[in-house]
Amino acid sequence: MTAPDYGQAFALWRKATPAWRGYTHHAFVEGLRDGSLPRATFLHYLRQDYVFLIHFARAWALAAAKADTLAEMQAAAATVHALVHTEMPLHVEICAREGIDAAALEATEEAPGNLAYTRYVLEAGYSGDFLDLMAALAPCVLGYGEIGARLQGSGGPYGEWIATYGGDDYQGLCRDVGALIDGALAHRLGAGWAQSPRFARLSERFATATRLEVGFWDMGLAGP
Repeated sequence: MTAPDYGQAFALWRKATPAWRGYTHHAFVEGLRDGSLPRATFLHYLRQDYVFLIHFARAWALAAAKADTLAEMQAAAATVHALVHTEMPLHVEICAREGIDAAALEATEEAPGNLAYTRYVLEAGYSGDFLDLMAALAPCVLGYGEIGARLQGSGGPYGEWIATYGGDDYQGLCRDVGALIDGALAHRLGAGWAQSPRFARLSERFATATRLEVGFWDMGLAGP
């Protein structure tokens, strides 16, 4: 499929990141697509992803604090809202149907691969600026959008998960985040941001976060 249009920065980062295809076409993702992923493996991933999303929401809240403009603050706040009111409730709902109640979900022990990824993203925000945080956050938000768009309509046992990320609401969020990143780059680095040394460093941060995404799928596929 043609890569979804989530803005200029995403297109450049995606093209320059060798691990991108390994992330978006990982064996875990293909198991979601064709329904061959064992249910226990999916639930293990879902529990870890719930813990991940707690930290991810904190990172987007940090982005609001690092923002320069009201529009940036609004976009970051809208993403926090989508995470805590759409994505995380979906995890709770699916797990509850499988006999994993909210208390058990909250008590999930964080796997090492989860720790590595979430702390990398948060550290990008603590030690860097808004752009560092956006580059670290983008692979998750936009990668899941690309995966959802590619898998949309697959159906099967994971159709509900696929429909969440391939649906209009999430795809709209991805376009908004892509526009937010492009606007933030132009605001801070000027019209020629794509040729700036700073953008090259941000590309490296995006690539690192993408490798950590591959590690997250590996962790999910390995099971508990």
